[in-house]
Amino acid sequence: MDNNFEHLFSPIKIGNFTCPNRLVNVATDSGSSFADGEISDRDIYYHSQIAKGGTGFIIVGSAQPDSKTGKSTVNCVVADDDKFIPGLTRLAESMHRYGAKCAVQLQHPGRQGAVPRYPMISASDMVIKLPWSQSHEIVYENAEALGKGVKATSIEEILNLIELFSDAAWRVKQAGFDCVQLHAAHGYLISAFMSPYLNKRNDRFGGSLENRLRFPLDIVRSIQKKCGKEFPISIRYSADEYIPGGRGMEESLEVAKIFEAAGVVLLDISECIQESPGAGFDPMYYPEGWSTFHAEAIKKVVNIPVITSHSLRSPEYCDKIIKEGKTDMVGLSRQLLADPFWGVKAKMGKVDDIRKCISCLTGCWQESHMAKKEVGCAINPSLGDESFAKMKKSETPVRLAIVGGGPAGMEAARTAAVRGHDVVLFEKTGELGGAILGCCLVPGKDKMKWYADWARRQINKMDNIKVKLNHMPILEELKQFDVVLNATGASSYVPEISGDMDSVIPFEKIMACPKVKCEYNPGNRKPAKVGEKILIWGDHYAAVDTAQFLASIGKEVTILTENHWFAERVEAIHMYVVRLRFKQQEAEALQPKTYKHPVNIIEGSTVLSVEKGKVIIQDSAFNKTILDIDTVVTCHTKPNNELFEEMKAAGLKVANVGDSVSPRNLHAAVKEGAVFAKILEGHALFNSNGVPINEIPLDVEMMLK
Repeated sequence: MDNNFEHLFSPIKIGNFTCPNRLVNVATDSGSSFADGEISDRDIYYHSQIAKGGTGFIIVGSAQPDSKTGKSTVNCVVADDDKFIPGLTRLAESMHRYGAKCAVQLQHPGRQGAVPRYPMISASDMVIKLPWSQSHEIVYENAEALGKGVKATSIEEILNLIELFSDAAWRVKQAGFDCVQLHAAHGYLISAFMSPYLNKRNDRFGGSLENRLRFPLDIVRSIQKKCGKEFPISIRYSADEYIPGGRGMEESLEVAKIFEAAGVVLLDISECIQESPGAGFDPMYYPEGWSTFHAEAIKKVVNIPVITSHSLRSPEYCDKIIKEGKTDMVGLSRQLLADPFWGVKAKMGKVDDIRKCISCLTGCWQESHMAKKEVGCAINPSLGDESFAKMKKSETPVRLAIVGGGPAGMEAARTAAVRGHDVVLFEKTGELGGAILGCCLVPGKDKMKWYADWARRQINKMDNIKVKLNHMPILEELKQFDVVLNATGASSYVPEISGDMDSVIPFEKIMACPKVKCEYNPGNRKPAKVGEKILIWGDHYAAVDTAQFLASIGKEVTILTENHWFAERVEAIHMYVVRLRFKQQEAEALQPKTYKHPVNIIEGSTVLSVEKGKVIIQDSAFNKTILDIDTVVTCHTKPNNELFEEMKAAGLKVANVGDSVSPRNLHAAVKEGAVFAKILEGHALFNSNGVPINEIPLDVEMMLK
């Protein structure tokens, strides 16, 4: 146990304390606190799980020093009043209990606050349009995004904020935390003052580097005055803002030296401002450790520890960059959402059991902070949900049939088997994985297969799961089981049109990986042949991925959607990168691999007729256009629920999950599969909604049984 990744699991001195290993939970806003910012039980559970999992240093994200003028999310931590000290104390104790050191990150969101909507403050007056940010203006159905006005902070407000930051730091110290961190990255308030791009002031807080650093340095001095110079201070800042006129690496090296001279004991190196979100959020198109070179350069000019983060996933890579002196510590954020036990699994050599984050940004961004909700994870349904930690072996195991081996079916099978149920998993194709398998054809989206491989490995390890591939069960076969779960997913269809409907190709026949030596499918899949000019008809992930694949192999692609905006339900940062690629451009820090042809998007329109070599389309104003097209690919999808309805009519105990309920995304499928298996018992009743229920009142249970 002690010989695995010796550099990653060696101790390190930070200021006046020693961290037991080099693994850091870089600040993550879990969105779990109460509306006033008070620490909740979910906060404590979430952070204690990461500590229990072996992370040596945990930085609690986004605590607000002045909630009246800015909260980064609607339910973030707040530290602007002494009444929050007891809750913060319980939070610190929950991490110390498992040997972790911990800090609180103080962040004023400035122009990027979710609360209040107006007015928002920053270093300078500006109007912002940041549709991928939690601060984006609320755009109602069919409305136009006009941008949000932001006002410059006055000198009096700046001086007051300095005091509020240091007051909050004193509360962090009183609560028993080992360190405090200032968030000076990503375009938030301190970052905006430091940025030559965002700071257009002509007073003592703007202009020269000395003036732009005055605000954070005054906060550091005020913290030292109130908390003592021995209380450790860390700063997270962006090494490169990736925008013309923004801070680059040369200035960031000077910033590092100035912060060290001021008494900062730890530098946490990040990337970007919100105008360059690809580098900051790094969706799955970004390779592991792509920004390590920045930490390496900064480490050479300071004598204090440096943290690198951004798309770190594997213990092998993390150990290697520490060994090579490229960083002192490795920062994981989304990876610890996906698997809070990353540390102990790595330490014990259980690397294949690590559930690697796939950088999809759905549960942790699009459907949490962007939607004003608690943070979640597309591939970890137990995140923040203590009922999974309390999950027990089934008291009355059942014989469970699961029809469909996609994400919902695999997660249901895995969770049910962990609880002791006997599972038969039916999959009509020759490979488990379902809709996510086509993603390996899309350049940069191969991380999606990490989850499929992890789930398949877990299933293969379990003796109480029997997998039947190339087999679609019939009703009589399913009647032999105690319970059936329908996870048959969705499939494409062709809407009613005139002309040659039969010539329209389903996207599934395009997104069929032809690899013949795949570990999980040694068969030879033959994708459909297509012409040079292709019309992708439809929306959502099917259309986005199919368009990317075909454009990447040199096809001339046009996308047609009936919706007002194309891909409006697809995660926003991914679409930021994708839309740039459609324009034959590349997002910041990615190696250019432009398409041969730009991808054209036609919104608010539909197909009227398909004929040989041409397609007639019509927009919302009934204007008709003829397009020269060789091949039409449909990406319209509908649930495969025919078998489910047949089973219901026959009186089987059956539930429905995933895309066979409604086509959505990986997050919904995995969550629904896990929740079903978590509550499944042999004695469970199915309610009138077709869902198993347990823990019902005893007298009601007696009546119903």
